Amino acid sequence: MEEILVKLKEYVAMYGMRIIGAVLLLIIGRVVIGVLTKAVKNLFTRSNVDETLAKFLTSMVKIALMTFLVVAILGTIGVQTFSLVAVIGAAGLAIGFALQGTLSNFAAGVMLILFRPYRTGDYIMAGGEAGTVEEIQIFNTIMKSPDNRQIVIPNSQITSGSITNFSAKETRRIDLVFGIGYGDDIKKAKELMEKILAEDERVLKDPAPTVAVLELADSSVNFVFRPWVKTADYWSVYFDMTEKVKLEFDKNGISIPFPQRDIHVFEEKAA
Repeated sequence: MEEILVKLKEYVAMYGMRIIGAVLLLIIGRVVIGVLTKAVKNLFTRSNVDETLAKFLTSMVKIALMTFLVVAILGTIGVQTFSLVAVIGAAGLAIGFALQGTLSNFAAGVMLILFRPYRTGDYIMAGGEAGTVEEIQIFNTIMKSPDNRQIVIPNSQITSGSITNFSAKETRRIDLVFGIGYGDDIKKAKELMEKILAEDERVLKDPAPTVAVLELADSSVNFVFRPWVKTADYWSVYFDMTEKVKLEFDKNGISIPFPQRDIHVFEEKAA
């Protein structure tokens, strides 16, 4: 029993101060990490950094500080931290190789959040898909298709190709083509289309809409019909204009021809 007490005293004398130092370091370190994490979070908030990115980076800073604190505490107790750091580094390298795709998605997500080629609510075409952006996550972008399908696209797939943002500008041009028959009055058809544009308040005056002969096609004389509208009005004006032009042409005897072919049959005479 006496031998045990002697060894216990020796152990306390040898490691007691180290343990006390490690406990104090843990308490002080937790307080310091809390203060630094809060300061980093406030810095991101003042810098108007995206909320998703700010939370992720703040958590990464906290994890890094906690890792450093644990290594420092182990060193205080007497554990050889050089080998521990080497093991952590090797494990990190192995994990990095195993998660190459995930890390590339993360890097792409950070770039998307920083440079903002699109925002939540924008209608875009990216990664081979088109839809309204519902959420920009660190690894994926979530979109909703026009027919209400959820589309999840890895961010690396988006940044590796082109991005078309249909909502980025306040105005858009509608491009329509209407054909009339060769026997119809070109000037009358043009006046009817210009009248339709003038009577619709959604059509912008500046830039001015365009109605002009595009080409003399095989079966019709084709007009370009290009009004400028606010982006939010694009599809409603698109559909309304298509209907109105058809109705006005019918009312005024302007035909919209369909493709036709003349077939000539030759009969060979018997010798």
